[in-house]
Amino acid sequence: MTTSTLDHRPGPPGTCAHRPMVWDTRSMVGGGTQRTTKAGRRIRWQRVQRMAIASLGIVLLLASSPLAQVFSSEQGPLRLTTVARGLEHPWGLAFLPDGRLLVTERPGRLRIVTPDGQLSAPLGGVPQVFAQGQGGLLDVALHPQFTENNLTYLSYAEPGAGGAGTAVARGRLRETHLEDVRVLFRQEPKVTGPVHFGSRLVFAPDGMLFVTLGERGQRDRAQLLHEHLGKLVRITPDGAVPSDNPFVGQAGVRPEIWSLGHRNIQGAALHPQTQALWIIDHGAQGGDEVNMPAAGKNYGWPIITYGRDYSGASIGEGTAKPGLEQPVHYWDPSIAPSGLSFYTGTRIPAWQGHLFVGSLKLGLLVRLRLEGPRVVHEERLLQGFGERIRDVRQGPDGLLYLFTDSPAGRIVRLEPLAR
Repeated sequence: MTTSTLDHRPGPPGTCAHRPMVWDTRSMVGGGTQRTTKAGRRIRWQRVQRMAIASLGIVLLLASSPLAQVFSSEQGPLRLTTVARGLEHPWGLAFLPDGRLLVTERPGRLRIVTPDGQLSAPLGGVPQVFAQGQGGLLDVALHPQFTENNLTYLSYAEPGAGGAGTAVARGRLRETHLEDVRVLFRQEPKVTGPVHFGSRLVFAPDGMLFVTLGERGQRDRAQLLHEHLGKLVRITPDGAVPSDNPFVGQAGVRPEIWSLGHRNIQGAALHPQTQALWIIDHGAQGGDEVNMPAAGKNYGWPIITYGRDYSGASIGEGTAKPGLEQPVHYWDPSIAPSGLSFYTGTRIPAWQGHLFVGSLKLGLLVRLRLEGPRVVHEERLLQGFGERIRDVRQGPDGLLYLFTDSPAGRIVRLEPLAR
């Protein structure tokens, strides 16, 4: 439920503030205790009526406006404002140094969006994508020295012999196109099916690039080290294998692998203090996970999980097993998480260091408060918003930006509303 921007008082946590507006006509005409002439009283009453009608019009306009909505939170009311609309299943976002946004659309388009919401024509040079089911153009990331080299990275579902798999390509961003595009990484093997491609791109402080993947709907292969399915991989900015990757030099093992036993990683971000990578892994029916993937570790899918198959059948051997990692946090029932961001802004100081996760299933935003590596509190924001949230990113203005996942997707901005 949303409420008018004219009523800023928050309701109970997890609900939207909404209280009836009460008009005190006595205060508007001078307290109601002074003796006035009949004509004077009529003039004042007509003035009150005009004010009430005008204010009611504003309330109705704001309530029906698609541009702004107001939601309650534990830190006070929040305003959600549309920044851009008309995007077809927007998936990934990068903030350009000049204030514009670089946005991917899953069918295979890359666009530049201005701060006032104007969409560019699709940029040229984007590789061909496998735009079926969950496949298509996925994430976008800028090289750490983008201002010097304009290097831009894309992850996407790539068609090819055997089916499709996640790939990473790099090119130099120009105003209308990418140039010098080349593929840096290909998930092997390519398999049939339209699900579980991942994928997010995160540059680590050492300059290496993390690429999150899915197991392409073939769960048992997440445990096979000679394949990339169900893995998190780490490559250099040029696509080479870093010499300190955990499986380098082991026969029959893909050297790009950083960790294994993942289902479908659709969110990744660096912790602002420790610089460790955090991820969210989209579970089955329950069992969505937050993890801190360490080098060479096995996160269990599908041997252990807190979820069940969509048929209701059990998966694997239970929820724990020696040698397999436990999640930092999990959801059961599932929220269908997608998009992950740590908040470091100053607009809501109480949120600093907290983790934000989008929900596709519930159409809301989850805030997780941490103490070290533990989640100690969860708040569900934007209750009643109802649109699938694909991604969440913090902008250079210190505010959170969200993608809605639909054929008529939007970019929306979340900000505190002054009280």
